[in-house]
Amino acid sequence: MDLRFPIGGFNPPEEISTEHIKRAVDDLSRFPLLLKQEVQYLDSAQLDTPYREGGWTVRELTHHIADNHMHSYIRFKWALTEDTPLIKAYDQDSWVKLKVSNTISIEEELEFIELLHRKLTQIIKALTTEELQKCFIHPEGNKTESLGLTVLKYAWHSMHHLAHIKNLKTRKQW
Repeated sequence: MDLRFPIGGFNPPEEISTEHIKRAVDDLSRFPLLLKQEVQYLDSAQLDTPYREGGWTVRELTHHIADNHMHSYIRFKWALTEDTPLIKAYDQDSWVKLKVSNTISIEEELEFIELLHRKLTQIIKALTTEELQKCFIHPEGNKTESLGLTVLKYAWHSMHHLAHIKNLKTRKQW
């Protein structure tokens, strides 16, 4: 098994259907509870264990998910209110390593992720077919990305990091 990509890389369909969006929204909706079930009873040493050699710790993964999905929420708002905006990228490794990131408790971060996902899925559920086609430009590679693709990407991202944690717990027999 590839510890870096336990569910495989992100591989979107050629055409995004309403069924793809529905499944992704289901994953995004249930993700906060699944994440909470995996991390809530881990002790500090377990939270500070990397999911793979050279990888982030469970604590860092949790903070990364919150940061990354907050960016997603903002990208949705930009794409819905501006004409193909150029979004701002961020250095996720630097964000994860910020000392302040690791002072927020896991419980608080899980609450934040739960609320954030509730807001994100409410936005997505309200989108029309035309709104799912709205795009933003990502500065890395100057790529245009539709909101429909973004929905699928963040659902994959959620399950990707959940698998990191689950696989670590299985390997460590926690």
